[in-house]
Amino acid sequence: MLDKLQEIEKRFESVEADFNDPAIVTNPKEMQRLGKLRAELEPIVTTIRDYRKTLKDLDETQELLNDPEMKEMALAELDPLKLRITELELKLKGMLVPKDPLDDKPVIVEIRPAAGGDEAALFAGELMRMYLRYCERRRWKTEVVDLEESGIGGVSRAVFNINEMGAYSQLKHESGVHRVQRVPATESQGRIHTSTVTVAVLPEAEEVDVDIKNDDLEVSTFCSSSAGGQHMQKNETAIRIIHKPTAIVVTCQDERSQAQNKLKAMAVLRAKIYQLEQERLAAERSGLRKGQIGTGDRSEKIRTYNFPQSRITDHRIGFQAHNMVTFMDGDIQSMIDALVQDEQARKLGESDEAA
Repeated sequence: MLDKLQEIEKRFESVEADFNDPAIVTNPKEMQRLGKLRAELEPIVTTIRDYRKTLKDLDETQELLNDPEMKEMALAELDPLKLRITELELKLKGMLVPKDPLDDKPVIVEIRPAAGGDEAALFAGELMRMYLRYCERRRWKTEVVDLEESGIGGVSRAVFNINEMGAYSQLKHESGVHRVQRVPATESQGRIHTSTVTVAVLPEAEEVDVDIKNDDLEVSTFCSSSAGGQHMQKNETAIRIIHKPTAIVVTCQDERSQAQNKLKAMAVLRAKIYQLEQERLAAERSGLRKGQIGTGDRSEKIRTYNFPQSRITDHRIGFQAHNMVTFMDGDIQSMIDALVQDEQARKLGESDEAA
């Protein structure tokens, strides 16, 4: 690790020298590139220098143990310094983990009921509320793109944006099959039912990230059936777009104008095509293709919500929470933190193996 830290510090010093070179000032593009690189490296270099200084302080303190007059003071400082070194080592290891280039992106979340009929639709609506409440807790801006409600108060499809840089780093692990076990309100015998809902978290793509040709699109309009739909029934303001090369279909009916709905639908389409391309590249690198949400079958799950036992279990990392009421009200940060830490640990392990 020390060799890596030394390389990073040398690179930072080189970038700083280039950044302060008068000849570079006349090249805005290069200034921007160097400025971005400098901003990325500066936090880890600051931590490296803090770590090196703390190591030096520890050596000096240990030397003072040989001085009878300073020994008591040195002993008092020894444990805090060792603790600080451990903390800085953990921080540096986390900083050395290769960063996911998509982590800084806003996201589009899509929720659909899978197995379980009406109960799955109800739970899909509850999951949507859970994520929106989580965003409220973090003061993140959200925007509903498409919402199709079922007749019993659930949803048959929900799509919404989270317009916050870095949202993908926090929510990407939510993609997959969410399984719920509980007694449905419609169950007269008190039997526990199992239903599933699929969640897809897509990094939002810029227009420059995805090239979509107009000839590849089939655009149609229809009357909205979402909230406020009665007002718009006479006008076909809702938009459906089919991307013919991939057969991806997106709809948007949340806005009152056709133009606004088309803009939102295109944002979702870009995200889906971008995700498809990312999966293709990952498949080429690893020889595997892993879909985000699977088939929605009850046996495929990333997480189980057991209401009778007030227990939420993430099956990928074995993490459990026992606060069903507050969890469903958006108190999911501890679960997210555990998943992020697991990802960092795995990446660090891969990095160590590669070294």
